[in-house]
Amino acid sequence: MIITRSPLRVSLGGGGTDLPSYYRDHGGFLISAAIDKYVFITVMRPFTPGIFLKYSKLEHVEQRDDVEHPIIREAIQMLNFKTPQLEITTLADIPAGTGLGSSGSFTTALLKALYAHRRKLLHPDELAELACEIEINRLQEPIGKQDQYIASYGGVTCFTFNPDDSVQAVPLNATVETLFDLEDNLLLFFTGYSRSAGSILKHQKTQTQRSDHDMLKNLHYVKELGLRSKEALENGKTVQFGEIMHEHWEHKKKRSGGMSNPEIDEWYALGRANGAIGGKLVGAGGGGFLMFYAADRSRLRHAMTSAGLEEVRFRFDFEGTKVLVG
Repeated sequence: MIITRSPLRVSLGGGGTDLPSYYRDHGGFLISAAIDKYVFITVMRPFTPGIFLKYSKLEHVEQRDDVEHPIIREAIQMLNFKTPQLEITTLADIPAGTGLGSSGSFTTALLKALYAHRRKLLHPDELAELACEIEINRLQEPIGKQDQYIASYGGVTCFTFNPDDSVQAVPLNATVETLFDLEDNLLLFFTGYSRSAGSILKHQKTQTQRSDHDMLKNLHYVKELGLRSKEALENGKTVQFGEIMHEHWEHKKKRSGGMSNPEIDEWYALGRANGAIGGKLVGAGGGGFLMFYAADRSRLRHAMTSAGLEEVRFRFDFEGTKVLVG
């Protein structure tokens, strides 16, 4: 039996500039942090022929082309299992559709497990590119590359997305004290809303491909905010980073009418009035988790939990996608 795990993530700046529709013309940059909430995959060879899948559904098929789950189907096809005899089970600490990059984490964990099953090693860059090949190229999802890369590498990492599709990954050059400060003062609260990232990012992709002036101006500015966030964090200015988060959220909301809603806006205002310097919805927007940088953690926690939002506490993950049992 092979067991792998892949971390979920939170974006710390520059999110949205990792879509091919943007970076192929303008280059992208963002900071992402892997967290200690995971997607787990087990792969084993059952005694009977066929493909057995256990996720939110159960599948038992004889041929790989009959697999309903699109990512699993493409992964099995990519590795060219001619006579598949596989059992794949998936588990996750946090449900999909909550803005923490679960699809990219799922794909990297799955590929890592299948390659380990075949006794093949993968460099994090290779793993991320294979995951992007499945989600972006084969399945034509209108998403970016952030999730696959941060899940593969782990850590708090700066990614530069080049027009030739190459990606540079460099750890954020922050002190241990700054990283501890972020772990202590970045607070995540679940809004209760789940959504499909693709439905929101499709609008961004379409407008970017049309060279829409407002969309490009917004993304250029968000990329600049990502670079400013990097500078602030590498200089230990975490309060300034929190202020940049607020500025980022104000610009992010302008990208799409589905980015927020009156209830989320109300919660965000409540957070800002009760100890949060800045914050945003993590991921594409529309739901999932509100993340705040807090000046007063206790006051913010009390205000948000009193409003009915559940906090999920986390630390950073520095291991990335890995084999736990192999």
